[in-house]
Amino acid sequence: MAPHTAPQTAMHPAPQAAPALNPSVKIERVETFAVALPTRRSFGVSGGAVAVAGQPSLRVLVKVSADGVHGWGEATPIPAWTYETAESIVTTVDRYLAPAIVGRPAWNLDAVDSAFDRAVNRGFTIGAPLAKSAVDVALHDLLGRAAGVPLGVLWGQRRSETIELGWIVSGQSPAEAGDSVAEGSDAGYRAFKVKIGLHDEDTDAAVVAAVRAHAPTAPVWVDANQAYTVDAALRMARRLDAIGISAFEQPLPANDIAGLRRLREHSPVPVALDESLRHPTDLATFVRLEAVDVAIAKVQRSGGLTLSRRLCSLAEDCGVRLMGSGLTDSDLGLAASLHLFAAYGINTPVDLNGRQFIDSPYATETVRVEKGVAQVPDSRGLGVEVDESVVRALAVDVLEHRA
Repeated sequence: MAPHTAPQTAMHPAPQAAPALNPSVKIERVETFAVALPTRRSFGVSGGAVAVAGQPSLRVLVKVSADGVHGWGEATPIPAWTYETAESIVTTVDRYLAPAIVGRPAWNLDAVDSAFDRAVNRGFTIGAPLAKSAVDVALHDLLGRAAGVPLGVLWGQRRSETIELGWIVSGQSPAEAGDSVAEGSDAGYRAFKVKIGLHDEDTDAAVVAAVRAHAPTAPVWVDANQAYTVDAALRMARRLDAIGISAFEQPLPANDIAGLRRLREHSPVPVALDESLRHPTDLATFVRLEAVDVAIAKVQRSGGLTLSRRLCSLAEDCGVRLMGSGLTDSDLGLAASLHLFAAYGINTPVDLNGRQFIDSPYATETVRVEKGVAQVPDSRGLGVEVDESVVRALAVDVLEHRA
């Protein structure tokens, strides 16, 4: 599929010398590519399927150009998790976000964020966070490439060189959960995140217990993706505490602030918030109401790296512990998250599970992951070289009319 702007010459995978970015340089072009990536295995959350074995996984890649320099970002359409689809992300970027920022200085990320809010404003949530994130990340990549430095150097902030990843256990019976732990252990993973809320309470508890039995000393945390009521979550929290689970992620609906406050007060397991924290002001609300133990940093959910850095800094300043998560990203999103988590020194295992479920054939130079540990990229920008010819070959027209 051709992008929704005039076509350009394919980008070569080998990095080229980057010119310095003059502060007067303006954003010239924003392009979207919906790409069908190979799926390694199925993956589900309480809302439904995220990846299905045998079917391609759609991602929307965004390319931003300014003065001969390009940057890339990624959005992960998961209607089972949020309201943005591949179609809505493409049209939001093409018809609203791109016109709002073309012609603006490429360096002024704060002005870009303000322009985004004028183009697609916030309601209770941030307003098209996945679409905004893809453009914001692409701009960060562009700025790092123009300066010839990785994002940590651009920010003046990197506290770690590696990030430990957690292996995801999702949707299985207790017996299958044990097999999944064994597979992750064989691949070198030493921490496990369990998706719950996919079954009744007893089965959910049995799945978590099976993971603990097969990984008796490993860090294990669970994620309900908003599946429970307060009473059910309290019952589950007591069962989780008995087997040494380290965190209970998003047990209640994102907007159930009163319920989350009650749960946090009575839960023996720390309550971590993900879907509840779209914008830094959301975290401020939960802090004031004493309704959060742990804040999950997630680039796409928070509309990109600009707002994610604000949220992480606020959590630090308020004494709220940070954990990290992704959105089954391909390698562009994986790299963006690693730079963010390294900047804030997140030292607990994180859920960046893209490599477990999908492939990124468009990436040449990219993130190195060995035995469940990811190296934070140290080349310019995100540290992922994109072969645009492969992007174009994988592109599909998600706006095509179907009978």
